[in-house]
Amino acid sequence: MTDKANIILIGPMGAGKSTIGRQLAAALHLPFRDSDREIEKRTGVDIPTIFEFEGEEGFRDRESAMLEALCAERGVVLATGGGAVMREGNRALLRDCGLVVYLRTPVKIQLRRTARDRNRPLLQTEDPRARLEELMRIRDPLYREIADLVVDTDRDSVRKVVQAIARHYRQHASSRDAD
Repeated sequence: MTDKANIILIGPMGAGKSTIGRQLAAALHLPFRDSDREIEKRTGVDIPTIFEFEGEEGFRDRESAMLEALCAERGVVLATGGGAVMREGNRALLRDCGLVVYLRTPVKIQLRRTARDRNRPLLQTEDPRARLEELMRIRDPLYREIADLVVDTDRDSVRKVVQAIARHYRQHASSRDAD
């Protein structure tokens, strides 16, 4: 495997993209990138501040530019923001960037995992459950549209999820190398 493909983790907030991504990268000896953290590093402010001053559209512009930069790298595990799939251009970019893994998680688990997280502007609402359900209704078909692999993160341990993705990645890489 001379030119390793990237692994792109997509899915809703609270699905475990960052947690699973870090462990997957360590297991495969690949660098880990988190698009939201990279945006924060480069701007010097957190995501809620970007939303406050630039709105969601401004954040999405930054996100698209960051995804382009990160997809130019080779052999990385990339955790994307939950809304990265909202733009058609992002979906095309991610699909071409490597193995796309949709980490699927029910809303009740998302609520539990994000309950105390104030770094999620879209959940700063009276009814986070309704917001998550609406986001899932809109985004689930988009996640599925570009996913090479769908993995449920509410049933197995992080370790088992990492092992399943790593196994699929190795098979994907072996078949690509044979071409």
